[in-house]
Amino acid sequence: MNAHFQPALNFDAAAEAAGDAILVVDIDGFEGPLHTLLALARAQKVDLLKLSITRLADQYLAFVREARRRHFTLAADYLVMAAWLAYLKSRLLLPKTERAVEEPAAPEVLAERLAFRLAKLDAMRRAAETLGERAILRRDVFCRGDPEAQVVVSRHALEGDLHGLLAAYLRPRLQSAERTYRPMPVEAYPLDEARARLRTLAPALTAWTALADLAPPTTEAGATRASCIASTLSASLELVREGELDARQTAPFSDIFLRATLT
Repeated sequence: MNAHFQPALNFDAAAEAAGDAILVVDIDGFEGPLHTLLALARAQKVDLLKLSITRLADQYLAFVREARRRHFTLAADYLVMAAWLAYLKSRLLLPKTERAVEEPAAPEVLAERLAFRLAKLDAMRRAAETLGERAILRRDVFCRGDPEAQVVVSRHALEGDLHGLLAAYLRPRLQSAERTYRPMPVEAYPLDEARARLRTLAPALTAWTALADLAPPTTEAGATRASCIASTLSASLELVREGELDARQTAPFSDIFLRATLT
């Protein structure tokens, strides 16, 4: 653009303005009185939990006076914080007296609470700054490729007929039928043979003999040991009822002993 088309800008006129016409721009800015206190407390360069509340009150009151001198329109919470800090400073400087019941907590406790709130606010702001410094997706870092542009096209078509469908349905059923489990039949020790065996052994049973020793271990027909003991027990009870044998058991679930009946 040519120079004769550009209007003349008189920057000196702004510097010569007086009173409320001065434009004041606060670049840093504060988000409230507590944020202002945090910024002032950092100037002491000490641990926030060990800072001087009286000095912090003087710093904040000086800030409020300077802001009002520059014709800032202060919010009510700034002025309330200034009044509260002035009250807290006076309480800390005055001699310690017995506190009335209606008065608030001790000034030392109030000072500790304020220091703790400032330390917590500082920790939260530092955490927020740390998160803000991290890389942001699609601004600082980018995903590999473009997921939205990927289109999956299936090239496998299902082909089949009714015969193949029925064959696929019947194949697992036929395999399960071939795997049917058929257990071998268990041969039992006949009760008549057990009675005959006990009657044969009865004359020699002059002393108490365990029932398990009188039952055969197995039989030629394939009867198991458990079947032999069960049949021998049933046969012995019948012989005890008929008076040919005596039975004794000293404790529940203990061995059963047999003996020929004494005449």
